[in-house]
Parts: sequence; structure tokens; C-alpha cells
Amino acid sequence: MHSVEAGNVVFGDDRPLVLIAGPCVAESVDLVQEIAENLVNVTMAHGIDLVFKASYDKANRTSIDSFRGPGIDEGLALLERVRTTYGIPVMTDIHDVSEALPAAEVVDIIQIPAFLCRQTDLLVAAAETGKPVNVKKGQFMAPWDMENVIRKVRESGNGNVILTERGTSFGYNNLVVDMRSLAVMRSMDVPVVLDATHSVQLPGGSGDRSSGQRQYVEHLARAGAAVGIDGLFLEVHPNPDQALCDGPNALDLADLPALISQVKEIDALVKKRVTADPVQLVA
Repeated sequence: MHSVEAGNVVFGDDRPLVLIAGPCVAESVDLVQEIAENLVNVTMAHGIDLVFKASYDKANRTSIDSFRGPGIDEGLALLERVRTTYGIPVMTDIHDVSEALPAAEVVDIIQIPAFLCRQTDLLVAAAETGKPVNVKKGQFMAPWDMENVIRKVRESGNGNVILTERGTSFGYNNLVVDMRSLAVMRSMDVPVVLDATHSVQLPGGSGDRSSGQRQYVEHLARAGAAVGIDGLFLEVHPNPDQALCDGPNALDLADLPALISQVKEIDALVKKRVTADPVQLVA
């Protein structure tokens, strides 16, 4: 498999999975710093690599009144502060061609939102920055159709593509994860990430906002690790019920250490990095 490097982190080639985590939106300086510091401590304690993710603008919201974020200038400044303070790669999503170059000056990975994964101009603009491009599979897309998305990025001169599974539309206001899609997309010679938090989202499930079932995040994360993913994506928050965006599907920061411990063990077993003494049979 073609591996992808982002800062000091490598995705793919059956390396240990990478954690991509952070708040849905950069709500404030204090919140971003609190979450980043917590994530650094947890991942260092468990010996796994980290990419910090937060959005400066969530353009795809259910309601016109929904909180969108601080905007590109302030948001990128917050991400740059995390990157320099903690020495970790950072990632954010872009929604318009004009955002590609400013984002590339700060972040290590550019993310394409699921609903925009077929937007050719946006994919080309992200690719032409030279930064690794993480494309979220659209809720309306079959996993094998993402091969066309990969081609758009690669034929724009950028071979560093990552695909992220974030659930598939399953009737109204519901998503489901087909674990086969992780294997299908990995067969395309790209690292694959499971977004275990957006996958439990209930789009528009609360009328003027999306709802979610965070009680299933840990189940999906463990299942994804068992398939052999290259990265695990989690939206985390110290108080999800008070989060300004995607709180119902965000993982509580307090629950992260136990989950990471479990996922790391599963990942190591699946990728055969665990060695054990041979069993002695008694005649």
C-alpha cells in the first residue's frame, strides 16, 4: 500500500493506526488548547501518533442559525498555535477553491468534506497544494466509486490520498457503516480511516440540527480496528452536551483513554505485531 506522510506521522503500510481527533469546530482558544493538550497526553501515554483536527467553518449545517465557527483567519491561527505548541500535525476541511492555498500554509493535511467529495475543482485545488488530501466518502457514495475521486487527486499531481469512511445514508435521518467498505477502499492502494463519530450521526435528526448516538462510537471504533484501518477519526469534547457543533455524536474526552487502549490492542493483533510464546501441549 502507498503510505502517506503528514508531518511526523505516517499512514499505511500496516503501521500502527493513527488517531485523528479534535473538536468539530474550533469553538475558542481555551477549548482548542484544552482538547489538544489532553489528546497529546493520552496518545503519548499509549504510544500512538496523533493528528489534531478542527474546522474553522462548518459550511454544511442543518439550520441557518447553526454555529459555524470562527472563520478562516482565526481558525487557521488556532490550528497553527496547536501545531507549533505541541509539535503535531494538524488537519482542517475546506469548502471552496479559494480556501485551499491559505489552509495549505498552515495545515499538514487538507480534508474534503463528504458532501463535496465529487467536486472536481475543489479536489484539484487541494491536490495542487502538494499537501496530503483526506477525502471523506460521501454518504451517497459506494466505496468502489471513490476510485474516481482518487484519480482526480492523483492526476492533479498528488499521490498522497487518504479516504475516510463516515457512514452511508440508510433511509431518512440515519447512517450505517458497511465494514466491507473499509476493505474495498484499502484495496485501492490508499490508507483508509474510519470516522467513528460522524458515522453515528443522525443527519437532521433533531429538526433544525443533527442528532447522534454516541453510545455506539466505541463499538464502531473497535470494529474498524478489527478490519485493519490505518487511522481512527474521533470528534472529542470535554462536555459533548454543551458542544456548539455535533455534540450528540462526539466522544467525551474522559472516555478516550480506555477506548484508545482497546483499539491499540486490536490494531496490533490484526496487524500481527503481537508475539506470544508458543502454547505447550500436554501429552
